[in-house]
Amino acid sequence: MTGMSLLWTAIKILVMVGFIVNIGALLTWYDRRGGAMMQDRIGPNRAGLKIGKFELRIAGLLHTAADGLKFFTKKDFMPPKADKLLFSLAPILSLFPVIALTAVIPFGETVVPEAVVRTICKNGTQFAAMVNDSCPAGFSPETVWPAVPRHGVAAGATAVPLQIATLNVGILYVFAIAGQGIVGAAIAGWASDNKFSLMGALRAASQMVSYEVTLGLTLVGAFMVYGSVRLEDMVLWQGENSWGIFVQPLAFFLFFAAAIAETKRIPFDLPEAESELVSGYFTEYSGMKFGMFYFSEYMEVATSSMLLVTIFLGGWHLPFLHRDGLSIAFGETMLFHTRMPHVWVVIIGVLAFFGKTIVLCWLQAFIRWSLPRFRYDQLMKLGWTILLPASLANIFATGIIWLAIQSAGPGVQDGLKVAADVTQGFTAALITGLVLWAIVGFFRTPSRKEQIVGSSATLAAAAGGTKEGPITDPGPITTEAA
Repeated sequence: MTGMSLLWTAIKILVMVGFIVNIGALLTWYDRRGGAMMQDRIGPNRAGLKIGKFELRIAGLLHTAADGLKFFTKKDFMPPKADKLLFSLAPILSLFPVIALTAVIPFGETVVPEAVVRTICKNGTQFAAMVNDSCPAGFSPETVWPAVPRHGVAAGATAVPLQIATLNVGILYVFAIAGQGIVGAAIAGWASDNKFSLMGALRAASQMVSYEVTLGLTLVGAFMVYGSVRLEDMVLWQGENSWGIFVQPLAFFLFFAAAIAETKRIPFDLPEAESELVSGYFTEYSGMKFGMFYFSEYMEVATSSMLLVTIFLGGWHLPFLHRDGLSIAFGETMLFHTRMPHVWVVIIGVLAFFGKTIVLCWLQAFIRWSLPRFRYDQLMKLGWTILLPASLANIFATGIIWLAIQSAGPGVQDGLKVAADVTQGFTAALITGLVLWAIVGFFRTPSRKEQIVGSSATLAAAAGGTKEGPITDPGPITTEAA
């Protein structure tokens, strides 16, 4: 491995790890801020930074920094009869798999370093190559931002995939590493010497095993369509055809529900239900060990959103944006095409990937504040009697439809190509509408309408009255009545 390869690998690691760490911190803030907005509360606003006469609060963002300092300074408590080695190892086993998952998730288009920026020799409409870092007589150097071909890499050029590790096993690595999170929760509960912790660990292990089955089976249909288990190949297929949510809509919703259950957040937070188990399997943890459990949960939200974006929402692709530029076409009819510099295509793709991930993280946080907690029997029933049979039915239906498409004539293939382009157009229109709606909503001044809520008697009368008459004052109690 050359020095340049090491540099690119270090950059990719910093980008991915830095993103999930920062988005995890922001999610802790949004859980408070967003929940306060949904419940009409003030939310976090106490932590501030005083600079002279000015006090900086930044909408409560400093609460996240205050939490981090608190975790580092709080006493590290350990139960007297706890298994000291396993008790200390459990938080690491919960946090490490979440970070390791990012190794195979592609977050951008393959970079060709030679095509990022180039210096050419130009004389009017004539061009010449540089010789010994200088231009021929009559030519002057000019910096250009070249484009690249839509498919493949030019001969002699270097390809740098924006993916930390390009493994052939792809999604199988994800399932293997994600399964290790069960070990951390189970060890934490067992090693704590606490019945509430042990009960939470048993719940976490059974819940995660149950929903991992659904996670795996929902993707079998996607494997049939994409023809690969490599995540980067799945993204490339979606860029040339249609996003996975259109070809596997049921699998998307099944995977989304199972992914929320895997993160153990409301409405699936039974392993740490405060009203039943204090805090579940990390009841006995404090300080930074608790912080590792706490933070890994939020980073799981980010990694699950990344997987959803990669498999079902086109990864880094945007509608009609390809490696060589913007091409709006429906079937064989090209409506618009313009070449774009390679560096801009890469930057837009990276921003698109992380933007989609942030939207899905927000959606999971929205669900967390919208739904009540399931009972444990309801949780198991949902996984084994609804999601699992639905995922098996999806495999069966996908196999039949895919075989029918493969045996169909060229007319059907052309029709499907046009349909795929139509979904790209629909997606482009939807994204444009949502962005405009968000911009208008951001700058619009919200209007508040005061509503006076009457007494219970007034509301009861408006609803048709009560079965008995209103209670009246009997007056003072006399001695004889007493």
